[in-house]
Amino acid sequence: MELTHLDERQNPKMVDVSAKDSTQREAIASGKITMSKEAFSAIKEQRIKKGAVLQTAIVAAIMGAKRTWELIPMCHPLFLSSVKCDVSELPEECAFILKVRVKTFGQTGVEMEALMGVNIGLLTIYDMVKAIDKKMILSEICLLEKSGGKSGHFVR
Repeated sequence: MELTHLDERQNPKMVDVSAKDSTQREAIASGKITMSKEAFSAIKEQRIKKGAVLQTAIVAAIMGAKRTWELIPMCHPLFLSSVKCDVSELPEECAFILKVRVKTFGQTGVEMEALMGVNIGLLTIYDMVKAIDKKMILSEICLLEKSGGKSGHFVR
């Protein structure tokens, strides 16, 4: 098996995508943050001193998706045509689910951008609420779906 991120001398390299066709590419990722009842209620009732938690997490998720290439060494800088986020509540678990959908038209996919958006968004929730609950758990972070490119359509 040939590793795409190593050259003939086994040195790291960024994959050359210049010969790949530009296509519409999309990825959806999600993750969950579970917390105490007190923290969950404080977020829902907007009683967090640092501000509007879920709205701030959405902005952070968008920023995280846009800056993925700066933090993941082999990711290409991409022009993202769309980043959309959705937060849903799981009251019975005192948890929130964050979904991030990223689109581009280009030569490489946006899975990493969607996953980065989820992670940064969830970490923002943690940061804003940690004064109430330091035992919050980030979990179930995964790629749900991707389309475009040579590998085709993937659905979890």
